[in-house]
Amino acid sequence: MRLEISCKDRKGITQAVLDILNEYDIDLRGIEIDETGKIFLDFPTIEFSDFQHLMPQLRRVDGIVDVKTTPFMPIQRERNQLHAILQTLPDPVFSIDVNGKVVLYNDVVTSSLELQTDQQLDINIEELISGFNFIKWLSAKKVEAQTQKVQFLQQDYIADMLPVNIPDSETNVLAGAVILLKSEVRLGAQIHALRSTYSGSFDSFDANSTAMRRVIREAKRMSELDGNILITGDTGSGKEQIARACHENSARSDGEFVTLNCASLPDDVAETELFGYADGGFEKAVGKAGLFEQAAGGTILFDEVSEMSMSLQAKLLRVLEYGTYHQVGDSRVKYIDCRIICTSCKDLAEAVQNGKFREDLYYRLNVLGLAIPPLRERKADIVSLANKLVLQHSKKLGIQAPKLSKPCIDYIESYPWPGNIRQLKNALYRAISLIDGNEITKEAIKLPNCSASVTYIDENFDGTLEQEVKRFEKDMLKRLYPSYPSTRQLAKKLGLSHTAIANKLREYGISKHSVRMQ
Repeated sequence: MRLEISCKDRKGITQAVLDILNEYDIDLRGIEIDETGKIFLDFPTIEFSDFQHLMPQLRRVDGIVDVKTTPFMPIQRERNQLHAILQTLPDPVFSIDVNGKVVLYNDVVTSSLELQTDQQLDINIEELISGFNFIKWLSAKKVEAQTQKVQFLQQDYIADMLPVNIPDSETNVLAGAVILLKSEVRLGAQIHALRSTYSGSFDSFDANSTAMRRVIREAKRMSELDGNILITGDTGSGKEQIARACHENSARSDGEFVTLNCASLPDDVAETELFGYADGGFEKAVGKAGLFEQAAGGTILFDEVSEMSMSLQAKLLRVLEYGTYHQVGDSRVKYIDCRIICTSCKDLAEAVQNGKFREDLYYRLNVLGLAIPPLRERKADIVSLANKLVLQHSKKLGIQAPKLSKPCIDYIESYPWPGNIRQLKNALYRAISLIDGNEITKEAIKLPNCSASVTYIDENFDGTLEQEVKRFEKDMLKRLYPSYPSTRQLAKKLGLSHTAIANKLREYGISKHSVRMQ
């Protein structure tokens, strides 16, 4: 069991919390205090009756604002993220202590040295890498980053050596170093990529807004790595286009880009689509290659991965853990060789907390995370995007491209676009198809009434009234929270009790860390 305690800066508050835990004879396994002052506790699950008494008692401590359960400790998340990034790097990576002893290495080192996965490497770095005096470097009065030519397994590499320093009061304490090796082939590929002026289909994106420029900049960097990418954003915001651009700008661009829509296929069909089947393996049919096989050397996109069933999640997790799979009707092992990109319009972290998505799979997929801003947060992009769509539609319809009138431009810039780019695209297509003359007027853009501060609900929404009310409530609280960043301020604004607002914020996972503050 893990607790997250939000509190004010008060001397002795941590001791007061520990005293309460001691009253219940709780064996504390871990405690963390983050930079904001939040206290995180990790201890074995206790009886529900004790838990019912513990939570109110903690909340009554002077200075404590809120107490809630949390699925993981911050250090656990950071450790898993670091481990995931380390293992996806295509180059040998070592971490050493101040004496040169190897304390950590990635899978590339394991395969290069032909180690078993459970075998520990207890050796000094100078026994593995020659051509540089690591001990002398680490013993210097001031250890600075170095780049040197070295040999590993009798092959030439360029080694980037970065010291690891731990802040201690007003100075730093040397804890060791990280060593990243790059082969001649890898270095040559990177130089070629640096000299190339082409940046994939990222060139086709309209990125005048600060938010979109940041997304494109991050996406370009991520595309050059080979780790899994999780792209989140509202429906119609262009997640698949970003995913395709990441593929086209990657080293796997010569391979196939294949897609599995996780929301549209039942489990049995999705499984055969994903893994394929051998001759006679599926209703005695002729064999079919699955998406993993089709994407060999390329990329596979799991569209709306949040809709994937728990059963298929378990099978996908096993594939990612072992890098192998079996076709239906075939006992032979097949190996995957593709990059995985996932998109989701839902908050996967929230789905994990609600038990609707596997936590272990979430961390496997969310190695590199990318959040696409909605169109209403990209106002500087709307006009240029609209003009580009007008040209595309006009070319398809075989007519001269009309212009957007000034009132039309003002209108589309002020509209919140709940359907994002997809809605803008459809609205312009309708206007151009029915146009008389060479100008698109404000009246030609037929859109539902929708103010920038209200969540629009389509008449064909999928869900119950209760679900839509909750969605509206969550969206409103997320919009108001940056302006009223405390439960008391927000409660006063909405005319509700402090407790009611605190419960709703907790239910929807809204906090200073989950909502971008103004």
